[in-house]
Formats: sequence, C-alpha cells, structure tokens
Amino acid sequence: MDDMPLPALFEQARKIHAAATDSGADQEVVKKGCEALHRCEDMVNNLGLFSPNETKEDISTTNLKYILVPFYLAELTEKIAQDDRIQILKSSQAKLKEFISFCEAMELVPKEELESYIDGAPKTVADQRARKIARFKRQRAAESKLLEIKERKERRGRSTKAAALSTPVEAGEEEVLDDDGEEEREAWITTISLAICKALDMLDMLKKEEEMLSAVKDRQSKDGDKEFSKDVLDERAKKAEAWHRDSAVRAQYTRPSPPITCATFAQDVLEGRAKASQEHDHKHQPLIFGPASLVNGNITTERERMAAQVFQPSHRMPTMSIEEAGLKEMEIMNKWQERNVKLMEEVNSSWHNDRKSKPGEDDDDEDDDAAQEKARAWDDWKDDNPRGAGNKKLTPCG
Repeated sequence: MDDMPLPALFEQARKIHAAATDSGADQEVVKKGCEALHRCEDMVNNLGLFSPNETKEDISTTNLKYILVPFYLAELTEKIAQDDRIQILKSSQAKLKEFISFCEAMELVPKEELESYIDGAPKTVADQRARKIARFKRQRAAESKLLEIKERKERRGRSTKAAALSTPVEAGEEEVLDDDGEEEREAWITTISLAICKALDMLDMLKKEEEMLSAVKDRQSKDGDKEFSKDVLDERAKKAEAWHRDSAVRAQYTRPSPPITCATFAQDVLEGRAKASQEHDHKHQPLIFGPASLVNGNITTERERMAAQVFQPSHRMPTMSIEEAGLKEMEIMNKWQERNVKLMEEVNSSWHNDRKSKPGEDDDDEDDDAAQEKARAWDDWKDDNPRGAGNKKLTPCG
C-alpha cells in the first residue's frame, strides 16, 4: 500500500467502501479500507492539493474526488466492531464534521443546509420534518442526476463504438475527442452533494446513538457496573431454544384450536386482549354516534334519544356483522341443499305407479263420460246446422 500512487489507492478504498455499504464486508476488509483512506488523507495533505483560499471553481477535475476521503473514512469507521462503541462514534463524527467544514469552505454546501447546520437541531417537530423532506428531495435529485450522467455516458460510448465499426478511419485522419472533463466534473460535484446530504443525516444519527449509549453507561455506573455478561446472554438463548423445542414437541400431541372466524375477535387475540381458546359468540354491539357515544351511557330519556341522533351517518348502518351474514347464508344454503335432496328422492321414486285409488274416483269417471257425450251431441248439431243457415230470409238478397 505504501508504494501505490494516490489515484490507485483512492480507487481501491472506494471499492472497499462500496462493498461495505451495499452488502456489508468483513471486519478485516473494513479495517483495510480505513487504512487505505488514512494513507490517502496523508498523501493529500503532503501534496497540498487543496488550499483554504480556493473555491470549487479553483479545484481541478482530477482532484475533486479526493474531497470525499473524510466522508468515506467516517462511514467505514462507523462500521468497525469494537467494545468501546462510543469512541468509534466520536471518531466518525469528527471525520464527518471535518468533511462538512471543508465543503463549506469550498462553497459546496447548499445555503439551506448551511443555515440548519449552524443553527443546530430544530426546536419543533414541524421544522424537523420540513428539514428532512427538503434534504430527502435534494438527495433524490442528486441520485437521479448521477443516473442520468451514467446513462448518457454509456449511450455515447455505444454510439461511438458503432460509428467506428461502420466507418473505418484512415491513418492520420483520427478525430481528437473534445475531452474537456465537464461531464466528469459534473458527476463528481453531484457525488459530493449527495455525500453532504448523507453526512448530515448520519451525523444526527450518530449523535443520538452516542447520547443513548452515554445514558446507558451512566445508569450502569450508578447501579454498580451491572453489565450483561456473555454467560447470561448464552443462558437466556439456551432457555429460549429449549422452550421452542418443547413447544414443537407438545404441538404434535395437543389438539389444535378451532379456527377463528370473527375479525374482531382475531384482532383481540393478536393484541393480547383475549386468548384463542376462549369461546366467542360473534356478538357485536351496535355503533352509537352523537353525545351518547362520548360517555358510553344508555339512552333512557327522549331528550337523550334525540341528542344521540344529531351526528348520525348519511348511510344505513349494517344490522349484522360480516361473520353473522356468512353464518346466516350458510344456514340458508344447507336448508336449500336438504330440500333439493328430498325432491330428487321423490322424483326418482315410483310413487306415481304405487298410488292407491281414492273414494269418489268412480263418480269422477261417470262425470267425465257424461261430459264427453254432451260434447259429441253438440258437435253433431253444429254439423247439421252450419253457422248462419237459418238467417237467409232476413237478408235483402235472400
């Protein structure tokens, strides 16, 4: 690492930082990245790349990326696992403050962030929320801009490659690309702006963590240095594993609880107000609106009844719950199925062949014969006397 130049050393440290941020690297890798960043910091100071009299316009494009060294070092330092966590937090906060102060001197910190950083933590919750929203918007804008620059660079590279393959250039006629570094400069400035937003958020988080750990340490010192040892934690873990193992064994022989069909009772079970083994009758109290609902009293007088109807809903309230409606529909369906089964049994049986003659059936047959004789006589008379046969003398031409 001592023989590596500054650009190669910074690129190696940046890759370690990216790996540790995305997926979480091993402690040895994190410490190696911290060592590389410390080496980068020493080389930047020895070379005198930055001056307090300069601004961001005076810094060259190749040196802009080295402004991120304290920020990367702060993030990697925070990921180091150590017994004295408070010391790690203090070291990380020191590097973040150094990074923000240098960016302030280079006029890279936005005016709103600079004012909020100088004023300290906001006093009201609304101010905190407004500050977080504004910072989140700036962070999203920086990420979108970096993605746009990356896509534009890839698109230009593909088009250049395609043009080179389609039109070969003769020797001596190569076009010199206008590599002024404006796009690279814009990308690094956007990356620094994104790092500033992350550094401010991380600084607030580390401050809160340090306050919590300091309060816990003070309380432990007052209680006589009663700390949870590794043996106590291992004993608790063994007890929890034994309890889960015994529960799994008991579950094979115990009878499972009946399924819960009421949403209200299920919510009570989840929130601990009831047990799954308790019985539930699916009874729901009607909803009461108006003054009576504020005191949970019974409506006894006409005045209270009228007062309770002041703030009634504009729609009809349900007369039963979803569970009751489902149970009622299931009951109706069961009755309907039973009736269909009986009807099918009656249709498939031979009751129409086995029915017995009832008293009075002979009289009905005699009545039917008389009716048939009367109908036949009427048909014969109509045949002998067609319609209009006796009215010929009444017509003028008859």
